[in-house]
Amino acid sequence: MSNEAKKHEGGVSYHIPGSDYFEKRELSRHAGVFSLWALGVGAVISGDFSGWNLGFAVGGWGGMFVATLLITIMYLGLTYSIAEMSPALPHTGGAYSFARTAFGPWGGFVTGLAENIEYVLTPAVVVFFIGTYLTSIFGTPTAFQPLWWIVGYLVFVGLNVRGVALSFQVTVFVTLLALAILVFFFISAAPFMEFSKYAMNIGVGPDGTAVELPDGGGPFLPFGTYGVLAAMPFAVWLFLAIEQLPLAAEESVDPKRDMPKGIMLGMFTLIATGFLILITNPAIPEGAFKLGSSGEPILDGFRAIYGSGAAKLLALAAVAGLVASFHAIIFAFGRQIYSLSRAGYFPHFLSVTHGDHKTPNVALIAGSLLGLGVMLVVWLTQGGQAAGSFIGGVLLNMAVFGAMISYLFQALSFIRLRRRFPDIERPYRSPLGVPGAAATVVIALITIYFQLTDPVYQTGVIGVAIWYALGIIYFGAYGRRTLVYSPEEEFAVKQREGAGSI
Repeated sequence: MSNEAKKHEGGVSYHIPGSDYFEKRELSRHAGVFSLWALGVGAVISGDFSGWNLGFAVGGWGGMFVATLLITIMYLGLTYSIAEMSPALPHTGGAYSFARTAFGPWGGFVTGLAENIEYVLTPAVVVFFIGTYLTSIFGTPTAFQPLWWIVGYLVFVGLNVRGVALSFQVTVFVTLLALAILVFFFISAAPFMEFSKYAMNIGVGPDGTAVELPDGGGPFLPFGTYGVLAAMPFAVWLFLAIEQLPLAAEESVDPKRDMPKGIMLGMFTLIATGFLILITNPAIPEGAFKLGSSGEPILDGFRAIYGSGAAKLLALAAVAGLVASFHAIIFAFGRQIYSLSRAGYFPHFLSVTHGDHKTPNVALIAGSLLGLGVMLVVWLTQGGQAAGSFIGGVLLNMAVFGAMISYLFQALSFIRLRRRFPDIERPYRSPLGVPGAAATVVIALITIYFQLTDPVYQTGVIGVAIWYALGIIYFGAYGRRTLVYSPEEEFAVKQREGAGSI
């Protein structure tokens, strides 16, 4: 990299790189609309297989249902906003790129760091549930679950390193398989559904915790408004990571045309599967109460329908849903770390790509090691095998906290770009406009507030907040002096110079 640096307002320094800098950081284009749709759905589909159901323990079925409605509104506002911004700013930076143009380098960093927390922790949550399923299917000791996690990371980081074409081929295959398993589950569950008896079998005990009502018929909101708020982080799990698609912009054949279609087709697919699983899974034996502490709700459902023997075979196929998300979000954190490193917000070496495959192999390895490290810390500090699904809930809330901060800044970026940069070419415009983005802001703030005050998962969330603060200190002390004119930065600087502000 050249030693030449150009100073800018706001206390940041830009280094002008030589041609070899970007030659070592090349990506290759491959994805069309179908591949983008599969990447978006695949990244999220694990939310239908595990994690969402933990909301029953804190909100009952009605609390989870209302929470899901609110979170759906938030995601519609978010995805329509992203569908407008991504073809207007078609860079692999995604959320960081949007906020960088809207709010400058500091805005780009705090948004990118929040998204980084989300994408590093989300596959950790998913592989935790993969380990839970595989432990149940193969009868391995619970204490061996970390071995399943390590194997998962080794296999799917390896597939992502092998090339973008292979990554998308695997994503398409496992996403379609996961959707087929869900459709099969919905059809199988239909004859066994007794909604009032099973889905409404949660009441409140004298100590304020959930109790099982053997005959069902419980209240719609057993925990009242508090239950709705408590269930919101788990409702997020039905949609979290659909917003990753802009990270594939520089690997999309025509991002200005294909990105909005891929995002919104994916979102509507997930709305359909999310509400179907919310209605069918708890409405069959064992019911919502037991699902509220289950690490494998689909497997529990198959057991109720087909018995334990056949259920294991079906559940092995059902792991495809978790695998789809694990693989797709590994793709996401690789590109997200790559983009922030290429622009100098993270150390530069993290953005070097594989010489033959043109994939961000260093970023992929670094993100997986960090995610696995967090999992092991939580596993050891929370009691390991004795804590059961509680560990999944801790990791889930940590990922959701990072996501909510990212969503807040992305929605604010949309509003800012609409008002301050109206002349940016926008191949697609959000039909929800500023009101949709404003709804995202409000619901994200409510979720953040509740997570910070929730005594059950508060420790993990505060841990993420501390990590976030340390990242901001790093940028203030060092990172802001190492920025590079990457495509995102060059675009943002020119737009803001044109508007009279860096």
